[in-house]
Amino acid sequence: MVETAPRPAVDPLLAASVATLVGIGLIMVLSASSATAVAIHHDALYFLKRQLAWLAVALLLSFVAYRIDYRKLRKLAPVGFVAAVVLLAAALIPHVGIVSGGARRWLGAGPLSFEPSEFAKLALVFYLASALAAKGERIRSLSNGVIPLAAMTALVAVLVYREPDLGTASLLVLTAGAMLFAAGARVAHLLAVAAITLPPAIVLVRHDPYKLARITAFMDPWKDPQDKGFHIVQSLMALGSGGWTGVGIGFSRQKFFWLPEAHTDFIGAIIGEELGFVGLAAIVVLFLVFAFRAVRIALGAPDRFGYFLTVGCLAMIVIQAFVNLGVITSSWPVTGVPLPFISFGGSSLVVSLVAVALVANVDSRRAPAKLQV
Repeated sequence: MVETAPRPAVDPLLAASVATLVGIGLIMVLSASSATAVAIHHDALYFLKRQLAWLAVALLLSFVAYRIDYRKLRKLAPVGFVAAVVLLAAALIPHVGIVSGGARRWLGAGPLSFEPSEFAKLALVFYLASALAAKGERIRSLSNGVIPLAAMTALVAVLVYREPDLGTASLLVLTAGAMLFAAGARVAHLLAVAAITLPPAIVLVRHDPYKLARITAFMDPWKDPQDKGFHIVQSLMALGSGGWTGVGIGFSRQKFFWLPEAHTDFIGAIIGEELGFVGLAAIVVLFLVFAFRAVRIALGAPDRFGYFLTVGCLAMIVIQAFVNLGVITSSWPVTGVPLPFISFGGSSLVVSLVAVALVANVDSRRAPAKLQV
């Protein structure tokens, strides 16, 4: 099943942008986590070591994902979707799913635990890419095109929401919306689905004190800076302290137990503090370079499945990146999603790098005449 023939070189800008983001991530995980690592594990390198171990796993799986013809994986899309639903449901079962921080999002044991919701993102992209490739022009139909796929997306999103993980659930919906739009679904139909699903979502949030507090804190974090608005206020203080060029790598003050989740969801704020506006702007540029190259690859894909798979992987990564950056700048409600390639977290790193490998896989199978610099 694994090819042995020589393969075309991976798009250099795509590879360079991702490799740079991963490299920055390793440096910043070490810096942002050092205080917590020493205080809890008595080892400043504790989180870096774990991230390097997960990076090794991610590179191995990415190599496999790149070498296998992506078209052969299409038949596994329904199986992957069902597996994702089963794993998400299993994570919600008491004494099966692992509880941490008030959420039941993990399966496994100890260092071998993983988040099914991360796998679900890639499984949903595969499923939608296969379905959209098969539907063709039928996607312009509301009943036969949009609604069935929206229902499958809602199934996964609801399971993730129940963990509870509103951030990842919203990312699933946004990624699916981007794929449907790219497939040619009518904007009116997408708005109609949104109009149907938005009121129940609002009701759910209004009856959940924790999630409602996050929304109200986003509207005015300074109203309760010691409690509901604490995350956002401390993130903004980190960004403000960094100024244009930052205080220097390793010299963050907010990482000393002021900013919660400094090495995971809010690592972007530590980047802004230590590397300043220039450093955070460089992160944005790198994601834009990745997006630009992925769009070029999608437009030159050899088939519809490759096109939608590339669009889905692109949307999954870039939307999450800008949601995360929106959170740390108080431009988006606190959602608890990591910054792809950079935040500490094995499941996120593995899924993100496998998604990049799939994009490169599609690129490598274009006709030579279609290759673009």
